[in-house]
Order: sequence, then structure tokens, then C-alpha cells
Amino acid sequence: MRSSSKLTIGNMVSRDSGGSLVEQIVRSVACRIDDKLLRTGSRMPSIRQFADEQKVSRFTVVEAYDRLVANGYLESRRGSGFFVRERASLINTPTAHAQEIPSSQQPDVVWLVRNMLRQLPPQKMPGSGLLPHEWLDGELVANGLRAVSRLNQSLLLHYGTQQGFLPFRQQLQLKLAELEIAAAPEQIVTTNGVTQALDLVAREFTQPGDTIFVDDPAWFLMFGTFATLGTKVIGIPRLHDGPDVAKLAELAALHKPKLYIIHSVLHNPTSTSLSAAKAFQVLKTAEQHDFMIVEDDIYCDMHPGSAVQPATRVAALDQLNRVIYLGGFSKTLAANLRVGFIATSRETAIRLADRKMLSSLTTNEISERVVHKILSEGHYRKHVDRIRGKLDSARDEVTNRVEKIGMQVKYRTPAGMFLWVDTGKDTIALTEKALEKGFLLAPGSLFSPHQLPSTHMRLNVAAMADSGVWDFLEKELK
Repeated sequence: MRSSSKLTIGNMVSRDSGGSLVEQIVRSVACRIDDKLLRTGSRMPSIRQFADEQKVSRFTVVEAYDRLVANGYLESRRGSGFFVRERASLINTPTAHAQEIPSSQQPDVVWLVRNMLRQLPPQKMPGSGLLPHEWLDGELVANGLRAVSRLNQSLLLHYGTQQGFLPFRQQLQLKLAELEIAAAPEQIVTTNGVTQALDLVAREFTQPGDTIFVDDPAWFLMFGTFATLGTKVIGIPRLHDGPDVAKLAELAALHKPKLYIIHSVLHNPTSTSLSAAKAFQVLKTAEQHDFMIVEDDIYCDMHPGSAVQPATRVAALDQLNRVIYLGGFSKTLAANLRVGFIATSRETAIRLADRKMLSSLTTNEISERVVHKILSEGHYRKHVDRIRGKLDSARDEVTNRVEKIGMQVKYRTPAGMFLWVDTGKDTIALTEKALEKGFLLAPGSLFSPHQLPSTHMRLNVAAMADSGVWDFLEKELK
């Protein structure tokens, strides 16, 4: 095909078809390139010529050409125009979704996280830690994004502030007050989710060789994070109402930990919550052995209140002197909204904000503005009420069915999204078989810092609607 400026490529748009004129042009040109009707190196009509031939505005053509460049179909040569780009190298490059996880890799923390990020349908991932998309409110998030986009554009173009968007921190002050935790905005530092919050706190308070206590079982991702810092991670057995405080005191005297990471409310993976007596004893032990308590309350808004399930936050007893409180919104709003926060003493907040600045400058103020908008307009409370209602229905049904097929539920709790079940079989082997069938389970070995074989596994009650999951479990657990 000659590269003459008089080249014509046929009609590409219709006012009667669906999609914008830009989308129609992009789709038509891309198809012609994929079908080799427009060959590599061919020069596209000039913007003016294309606009005249298709009877569209030049602005429409400019936007269409820009999109085709962005998607690798065209290349722009300064002063010469637009040319069809070589596609072979792009087509042969595996996409993120096409990459296969080696079947020979034994399940570990990295294995589970990698598989969780493969974008399997939520109903195929009963081992995941997220709610199904249909349980969340995409329109609520979209409305927040639209509202933020209508702001003065200059507000969206600069860095955020060191500690985080001030109106958002003021809103968090009100939220924490409802939990009987007094925290001024100066005591709050926003983060890219609880994961970054834990990393900042661990880096601030520990050095290589120091000891960090965690619950056992506990959220697995932090084990790897702490290992990269050169710290020693020791598990404290988790009971139905909190940690084994006798074991906590014994190990604290022996190892002199710097931090104890605890899930007080809706513990992951058991959905148990801390009793008032246990909360008091944990705080007393921390004072006696001089370690800090890091209270991860990511599932805070899924808790129905102490009238349904007794729960005490250590931060409410301590008022952020020895306790560092963490929270976030990825579980209830959207995993892609990486908005978390740390509430602590003023002095510690300043140090953590400096550390955050040195590692990542600032957090994403656009996301913080979106979450602030959702919280401040009052829609969030109704949203989480609906989530709790759905969890209640699913939990009862899944618990009964799990027990019917022979699994034992360690703790029957009236709240939360997880069941900690005993299958009676090695759950690593069970997980490997499940993945071959297209299902993702979460073996119990991953939830212990010892990573020893286990017959336990975590089930997400919101992700158990697929009949194939039940068929697989019934067959394997006979």
C-alpha cells in the first residue's frame, strides 16, 4: 500500500451505530491493521484529509489517532504524520492475564497473593479476602470520582500533603470518636492501605534481629513483609476471645518484642473478636514488658456492634499512648482504593509522616478525596449495613453446609466474612487440586508464621456461591 497523502481507507463512521465517533474510528482502524488491510509502515491520511473523508471534526480525528498511538497501532513521527506500527512484537508478548503460575510451585504467601491477583471471578476464589464485586457499590465510588473530577483542576495536579488530605483526617477523627478513640487530625497519617501502614510502623520501631509478635493464625502477608526487614516473627496462639494471654506473657519475658500486631475485631482468619478482659490483659502485658501494640482494624465496619458480638479495641482503653491503630476502606469500598490510615500519638505521627514522605512522598489525595466524599455525605453507613446483612445470610448458610459435608468450624461467630475450618486433610494438597479445577483456596499453613502443614483453611462466606466449589469439596472430603 502506497504512503501517498491521497490514500483513502473507506467509510468508518455511522451516526446510527452505537459508540462515539472516536470509538468507531479507533475500532475500525484497529481492525484494518489487525487484518493486514493497513500494512506496517503505511502512512495514515493527514488529520485534515481524514476528517474531510469521514465528515467528522479534526478534534475527533486527533483524539482517535492519539488513542491508536497509545494502544500501539500507530506511531507519530514528528513533522511527518502518523504511520501504522509494527504489531508482531506486541501481539507475541504475553499479557498479565495470560501468564500461568507454575503448577510445581508449592503454595506459600507469595503463591497465594499472586493467584489472588490473577483476576479470577470472585466466586472462584473462596480463599480470597475480598467481597464479590456485586456486593459492593460501584456507583457509590463512581459518584465520588465524578464529584472530585468537577473540582478546580489545579487541586488535582499537585502532590498531596505529608500527613494526608486534612478534611479526610477530620472525618476520620469523627469516625474514631464513635469507637471511643480520641484522635486529633494531627495524630492521623494516611497511607496506601493497611499494608503500607504496617510497613511504616515496623520500619520505625524495629531493627534487624528484633522480635515482632503476631496472632497465630493471622493475616499472612505481613509475615513476608517483616521477614524482609530482618525481624523475627513469633506467633501468639489465638483463642475464641483473643490471644492466649498466659503464653503472651511467657513469650514476652523470653523474647522482649518491640511490637505485637493484633486483630482485635473480626480477626482474620477466625472472625473472633477481643473481649474486654483480654484487651485489658494484653495492654497490661505490653506495659509490663515495654512493647507497642499495633491494632489492625481493617474489618471495623463489618462488625455489627458489641450487642451482637462483644468486642473491645485496645486503642479505646489506651487512647493511643502505647497502641497504634490502623484502619482502611479497601474491604468495604474497593480494593483499588488504596486508602488506609494510622492513628497514634502526635510525636509518632510526625515521625511516621516523615518516613512516609521519604519512601513515597505523599499518598494519593484524589483517592482520599473520593473516600472523604463518600463518608461525609452519609452514604457509607447504609452501604456497610447492607454488606453486614448479606454476610449474615451467607454465613449461616455456608456454616451449615460446611458442617454437613464433614468440615468443622473452629469458632461459630455471629459476624465477619471468614470461617476457619478444619477439613481433616492436608490443605496444601487440597489447594493444589482445587487450583487445577480453577478454584483458589487458602491453606491454613499460610496463616501461621511457622508455615507448617495444617488441616485448617480459611473460607470466605461471600465467595461460596459457586456450585462447583461445593462439588469439589464434597468429593475431596469424603
